[in-house]
Amino acid sequence: MRQCIGCGEKKSKRDMIRILRTTEGEIVLDATGRKNGRGAYLCGSTECLKKAEKSRGLERSLKTVIPAEVYESLKKEIEKLAEK
Repeated sequence: MRQCIGCGEKKSKRDMIRILRTTEGEIVLDATGRKNGRGAYLCGSTECLKKAEKSRGLERSLKTVIPAEVYESLKKEIEKLAEK
């Protein structure tokens, strides 16, 4: 079980989206859930991403400052995944 950093709801790891900070410092969406790096989990909704951005939960989990452009790219990627 993993906890969403947006809404705080606990779900199975497979039902969540993993966002990670790579060793190079990049913030990326990890669709496989197996890439190396520090990870944080979100429900598959843009609402949870907005909550995580507002509360700075993603920044605390990944222990880095996240620019607004990264949030925008994550939002677009989550919307693409939701369409599937």
